[in-house]
Amino acid sequence: MLFISLTREKLRYVLRIYFLASNNAAEYEACLHGLRITVELSIKRLYVYGDSALVINQLNKDWDTTSEKMDAYCKEIRKLEGKFYGIEYIHVVQDKNQVADALSKLGSSWSKVPHGVFIQDLLKASIKEEEDPVVAKPPDQRLVAMVPPPTTMEPALTTTTDDWRVPFIKYFNDGSGPTDRTEVECLIRRSKQYLLVDGNLMHKNAKEEVLMKCITQEAGIELLKKIHASTCGNHAASRTLVDKAFRAGFYWPSSVADVEKLVHHCKGCQFFDKRIHVPAHEIQTIPAS
Repeated sequence: MLFISLTREKLRYVLRIYFLASNNAAEYEACLHGLRITVELSIKRLYVYGDSALVINQLNKDWDTTSEKMDAYCKEIRKLEGKFYGIEYIHVVQDKNQVADALSKLGSSWSKVPHGVFIQDLLKASIKEEEDPVVAKPPDQRLVAMVPPPTTMEPALTTTTDDWRVPFIKYFNDGSGPTDRTEVECLIRRSKQYLLVDGNLMHKNAKEEVLMKCITQEAGIELLKKIHASTCGNHAASRTLVDKAFRAGFYWPSSVADVEKLVHHCKGCQFFDKRIHVPAHEIQTIPAS
């Protein structure tokens, strides 16, 4: 947060959030704590600039709140508005909010805060929220219908019934997650590799050029079996099979371990693996005439 007085004096402030929060919740936390700071400084007239169109329009009552959490944040901010003679919320584009955006990245990246910047650690949310139990979603039926059922010649691989996508989807939707601090930090760090598009969890590749659809482990194993032993399949190496699945636009985190189990239990792969593929004699290059 950046506070600018009428005399152009600047006060830089960084909030470090130690609980699981979505981007919108973090914007509301920053706005709420910014108002509390200005109240303590006896400021009576205030312009609030923000680059989040959702937060600014909801505070201006131009947009309706779509969740109970956002409505609770709005009510907390309404309680502080009575302490000002005048307050106005103004939306700015991110290019014109570079200083505040740089301060927000200091808090989210856990990097060293420079001298002259005030720090406040938030251990819990400013609103009371009820924790909902995590419910595992069923596998993608459209993808499962595309792949054939496992044959008797291929051994069944061990799968887990828990959907690994649920924690990330709940984090992007309402900011909920595990209560353990270590697990929360791990989830926040891993969530940077994912993106929620129309309710579907997508994975960013290394170059962030193509988004891969995240699928369950069970659907991923069925997809590997189709690539490995279908009509156009071949007994290729494990890395090759995984690369084919990724190029098709699908991703799941245990893909490497799953394909190694598949290759290890395949009789054809084990038979061809024992054969020597190196020629008996050293190959000599024929010089050009």
